[in-house]
Amino acid sequence: MEAESLMVLYADNSVEVHYVTGARLLLSPCGCEYLYEAALPAASHPLRPPETTRQRVAFVLSAYRVQLLRALDFRNKFSSRPYLPSHVIPRERKQILFSDILETRWPDPDIANLTRCIDNGSVRISSVDGYAHLYLSEWQQEFTVEFLCKVSQSSAASLCSSQKNSNYQTRDQHGISNKNSVAGMLSKQKRIENKSEHICVEDKYREPIKSTDQKDRDGVPLLCTNCSCEYTWVTQHWSVSSYPEEWKYPLSLALMCYSSHAVKDVVKTHEKNNPTEGGVLMDPKTHEAVSHLPTALPLSCRAPHLHRWTFCDFFQNQDTEKYSCPQLIQIVWCQGVFYRFIHGRTNITEIYPGDHSFFKSEGAFFGKYFTHYTIQKGTKKREEKIYSVYSLPPDVPGNPYSISSVITEAIKIVQYCYKTKLSSTYNYYLCCWKMVPETDGREMLPLLLYDKVIPSMGRLHVYSDHIVHAAFWDGITLNLVWDFSSSCSKIQVNEDIGWCKLTTPSGEQKLIKISDPGIYERYIKTAIEWCRSLNERKEIPEYIPHSVTEENWSVDAELEKIQRFNFLLDNSNVLEKTPAARTNPSGVTVRETENRSELEEISEKCVLEALEKTSKVIQDIESLLATSGK
Repeated sequence: MEAESLMVLYADNSVEVHYVTGARLLLSPCGCEYLYEAALPAASHPLRPPETTRQRVAFVLSAYRVQLLRALDFRNKFSSRPYLPSHVIPRERKQILFSDILETRWPDPDIANLTRCIDNGSVRISSVDGYAHLYLSEWQQEFTVEFLCKVSQSSAASLCSSQKNSNYQTRDQHGISNKNSVAGMLSKQKRIENKSEHICVEDKYREPIKSTDQKDRDGVPLLCTNCSCEYTWVTQHWSVSSYPEEWKYPLSLALMCYSSHAVKDVVKTHEKNNPTEGGVLMDPKTHEAVSHLPTALPLSCRAPHLHRWTFCDFFQNQDTEKYSCPQLIQIVWCQGVFYRFIHGRTNITEIYPGDHSFFKSEGAFFGKYFTHYTIQKGTKKREEKIYSVYSLPPDVPGNPYSISSVITEAIKIVQYCYKTKLSSTYNYYLCCWKMVPETDGREMLPLLLYDKVIPSMGRLHVYSDHIVHAAFWDGITLNLVWDFSSSCSKIQVNEDIGWCKLTTPSGEQKLIKISDPGIYERYIKTAIEWCRSLNERKEIPEYIPHSVTEENWSVDAELEKIQRFNFLLDNSNVLEKTPAARTNPSGVTVRETENRSELEEISEKCVLEALEKTSKVIQDIESLLATSGK
């Protein structure tokens, strides 16, 4: 098996893997397709193209099966929705269960003894039904979850299963699902040993049981495959600063364990530095103790045309000023060092070198300083050191890693992400498995929220993805990220962190640090002043993305607008050949001057012709829709 030298997860959940032999593998965002590029022989011609293999993951060749499985595991660890093809997952990792697991119930903090969950500084929270487990690290900065998930199915089977579950499951007054569950088969360590002894109840949602002598390709009796589901345990790693909503309740339970533990003083000191821990400190009593478990993606992708089959040259190109910008980087594993990059209103960089310590850069320190958190093994004493990116410490002989090299590599990736984010030629929000068929991706395109011309200076454009485009009259254009939402209006008043992309009149692009603009200080300062003035005036409306079920993309809503227009058109006197005469109270017609009447006659003729053409087009559309509806 080829050993990995680099593994990268992008913002759209696509995975790129580099091997020590020189081979590369690219996994689609949904996980259903892969591209394997073999390494060139040492004596090959420089112009010889490498041999590539592009296939569906469900039909992977045996030569690439192990590499692909490890790439899928890497993707599923950091993706909100895993991809679990049954034919690729080993048989020993799958379980046969006789119930549909859609949600899990967590313990009540008033009844459960949470202090028993602490083991050597870390916390383990298990659900009441055994469907999921949460492990919070000693630093309370990251956590791991393990949960049972049904393997990926076809799109039709997934839709049928969701409809069946919505009709089949009912809730009692306590919110617990009344569904048949086999509690003895939910343990992670135990598997079903005697499947033929279990009796499957046949109902209207399940097919009749066939002969038990037949077996499928995995050696499982058909008695189980016809009335049961294949499940597997999925492990995911999340940061406390950014995680899916379904893990908020168990995470709050884990944080409560520290407040009730014997080491309360140490935790209080840590909470004083991080009072909210990314906004997860909440009262579990006020939230529902039932969490909906993540579901696996379908076997086939609905938007395969969005799959990207070009490798990123950032990790191979030494010239960091010349590289492509395919996607934002989210996770990087390189030579035992793990990097996590969180892109949002607050950008965060986390580095885990593998020695139970970690580096973090966020807030006003983002891109300038990294805080190193360590714990001594014997005394459990916590230490914090701050490193400046401008004066990194020299390498110490005997250390397993170089602090200078680790932080420098993180800064390069952050700059690459900023260049990608500020690129106006690529929409990094597009993702195949997040597309909605009804909208064709229109809900993911950025919208223009504000457009203003500044006299003798330039023009300002503000988009819904927080990108600000400033064009000056002398040909200089500037792109920067700025959040105009109400929650961030006060935060960014004195903020001068991050980078911006400047384009000269000749077309040359430069990534410039806002805190050190150099000769372009006048342009950057002017653009930031514009943004701050808009924050203070609150002229930018807060953008709220609409779902496809709302009126924006509804056909019924569009037809209703057409009907309203027709109503106004039919009840208006504009279409009349003779203009309506204005009358005075005595009934005598008021005569207009000759010049004014001629102008009105010309304008009414133009409006009349335009409205007649519009009315005819609308009638054609209505007739076409009526014909297609039949």
